[in-house]
Amino acid sequence: MLTLMSPASVVPQGHPLREMKVTTDEILRGLSKTFDAMYSSTGRPSIPPERLLKATLLMALYSIRSERMFVEQLGYNLLFRWFLDMNLDEPVFDASTFSKNRVRLMEYDVAGEFFRAVVANARRAGLMSAEHFTVDGTLIEAMASLKSFKRKDDSDDDKPASGGGKAPRNALVDFKGEKRSNETHQSTTDPESRLARKGFAQEAKLYFSGHALMENRNGLLVDVKIAQATGYAERSTALDLLEGVAKSRRITVAADKGYDTRPFVAELRKLQVTPHIARHTNKRRSAVDGRTTRHPGYAISQVVRKRVEEIFGWFKTVGGLRRTRFHGVERTQLAAYLVGAAYNLVRLRRLAAGS
Repeated sequence: MLTLMSPASVVPQGHPLREMKVTTDEILRGLSKTFDAMYSSTGRPSIPPERLLKATLLMALYSIRSERMFVEQLGYNLLFRWFLDMNLDEPVFDASTFSKNRVRLMEYDVAGEFFRAVVANARRAGLMSAEHFTVDGTLIEAMASLKSFKRKDDSDDDKPASGGGKAPRNALVDFKGEKRSNETHQSTTDPESRLARKGFAQEAKLYFSGHALMENRNGLLVDVKIAQATGYAERSTALDLLEGVAKSRRITVAADKGYDTRPFVAELRKLQVTPHIARHTNKRRSAVDGRTTRHPGYAISQVVRKRVEEIFGWFKTVGGLRRTRFHGVERTQLAAYLVGAAYNLVRLRRLAAGS
């Protein structure tokens, strides 16, 4: 029996993706000139970059852990085909298409432009504060094993636990008694990752640091940045994020106690930023004094700033950024932009429904 139908006919009218698709398509149309520059004038027709971007959004929204798994589901998932504007009889592209086109996406900063366009939409709708912000950081596990963390001088100091001969692949290696640090060691799998730990008495792993700038009105993500996990990455990257919003008016920025240092607070004041930073009350004197803490807005910022943890929680549990799938800061940054855009699209839809 012959049945005529389209993927759009099976998607419920009230499905959340319908509103997201309208917003996404509108933004992608605005980036058409960038996409035109990316297309090659020779060779066989390539997969449209718009489709790859929308596919990555779906992977974040539906917690799909790999591109190969997404392509498998695209073969039978009518919702995904409708979101990508694919017909029922259209062949599915290969999973290698993502990796082959990722270099072009990074070269033209397409993911960053898409994320900034989502933020601009939220600003035009009056849903973002222009005066009150929160900054925070987290650790994102690198796609590299501690076995790859070897000496930079290539000396063979990692001996198999069984002893004798060259260590085979995935051999048990005895690290006991060996001092390992980022100054002397480096991952051979991902040289840009750094050895770090989340807290006292916790195990050290190879990480990147992820940083978020949130506006305090509705908890929307203003900017996101991936950096190497150094001991000073949180504060230095926070200053980079704030330079983009501290331009024409005085703003406030909330943060946890890790940012309560005199050099950081001094840099904030140079940018005309009021530091609503949680104060250190033990062991050392806080860099934030009563001139700031006496105002009611400081107490409000201390309550609202904790919402930034919702962003990191969504990134890691839903968006798949608990552990990056990519090597290097630049590729992980591309993934963070798209996961951040997906988070904002979900929040914007909920805010619109609530109004």
